[in-house]
Amino acid sequence: MLKPRTFFYAAVTLAAALTLSSCAGGSPPTAATNSSSSSSTTTETSAAFNAADVTFAQLMIPHHEQAVQMSDDLLAKDGLDQGVTDLATEIKTAQEPEITQLKDWLSAWGKKEDSMSGMSGMGGGSDGMMSDADMMALQEASGTEASTLFLKQMTAHHEGAVAMAQLELDNGENADAKAMAASIVSSQTAEIAVMAQLLASL
Repeated sequence: MLKPRTFFYAAVTLAAALTLSSCAGGSPPTAATNSSSSSSTTTETSAAFNAADVTFAQLMIPHHEQAVQMSDDLLAKDGLDQGVTDLATEIKTAQEPEITQLKDWLSAWGKKEDSMSGMSGMGGGSDGMMSDADMMALQEASGTEASTLFLKQMTAHHEGAVAMAQLELDNGENADAKAMAASIVSSQTAEIAVMAQLLASL
């Protein structure tokens, strides 16, 4: 069985590499004035954002918050498969700081966090959000049933997040937001594969 932790660290490494590469642009300085100009341009590019960046942040906050809640609901249970609880812990560890970062971006951009929050609790769409009934089912499940339900729900949830992140990669402008989107695509695609293996082993 592949360990989810291996994929998590790989995703973190990719995100760090993407962030570094996004900050390393600009022409080689041939004079002090050129170097200063290049640095200024890089800073302005890093701070730039468009409507796709805003939508990405506004949608991903409640999406991540629900994933954290699903993980908390699972981790509150006893007698579960260790691989499943490890995965839930890693999902929570990865997504909580991303929620903070997304909120910080919206604040810096002068945009509200909750203008797209109507998606929360709806469920059933391509965004992979769970309905209230889905969340209740997970809360009430136990043992292998809880592990199985969590893996199936989180797979759909991750598929929605990957689709949302791909839209940001295709249409976004902010370099940091696109780096996070790339990390989400990489890490959550890997976790989907891990969840399939865990499901097969239960």
